Amino acid sequence: MATHARIDSRTRTNWLVVGVVMASAIAAGLSGIYFLYFPSGGSRSGPIALSQSFALLGRETWNDVHMWGGVLMIVAIAVHFILHWRWVTMTSRRLWVAARQGGVKFSQGSRINLAINVVIAVSFLLTAISGLYFLFGPEGGFQGGRNPAWDPGFLFSRSTWDMVHTWSAVIMMSAAAAHLWIHWRWVDNVTKRVIQSATTRRAAGGRLAAVPAEVRVESRF
Repeated sequence: MATHARIDSRTRTNWLVVGVVMASAIAAGLSGIYFLYFPSGGSRSGPIALSQSFALLGRETWNDVHMWGGVLMIVAIAVHFILHWRWVTMTSRRLWVAARQGGVKFSQGSRINLAINVVIAVSFLLTAISGLYFLFGPEGGFQGGRNPAWDPGFLFSRSTWDMVHTWSAVIMMSAAAAHLWIHWRWVDNVTKRVIQSATTRRAAGGRLAAVPAEVRVESRF
């Protein structure tokens, strides 16, 4: 009889959150690339109109995809952060002890992972804050790019906010891709076990087959 690999609820929840983060990041990223190449929505003729015909969706639809994809990504990353709060506190404590007393050493892999996580955190905050600026700006604001000259002058100019949003998002996506690559074995392993679990449940008519041993997957990502 084949062994059924059980996955603890924390790991399954973490896997689902990671999936939502990835899906929302793809939606926000693709729509962000669209606005990067088509910064103005006023032209209906010439090269822009020709290029727009290959954009699959209308500008308003891309705007909705970018907005709600970004909102969903913010929520999912916040949940992901909460799920890993223990790791954050433990690592912060070790860094504090290392800074004050020394003697606490991190492996090369841990240092790289920590550096990537810091880059993701900082760039994510900048992307989220600048995105909220465009989302909650006064009436007459972004409007899907129809009014690019509008500038409320809140702390920075609109062009500065746009640069912050664009480049922090680029950095965040690049760092997130590196983070995914480092943890790809975890993603691949848990995904296979989730599929195996669903297939076994379906084959058993909702009843799990008896197994000689339970295989648990660590919740680390």
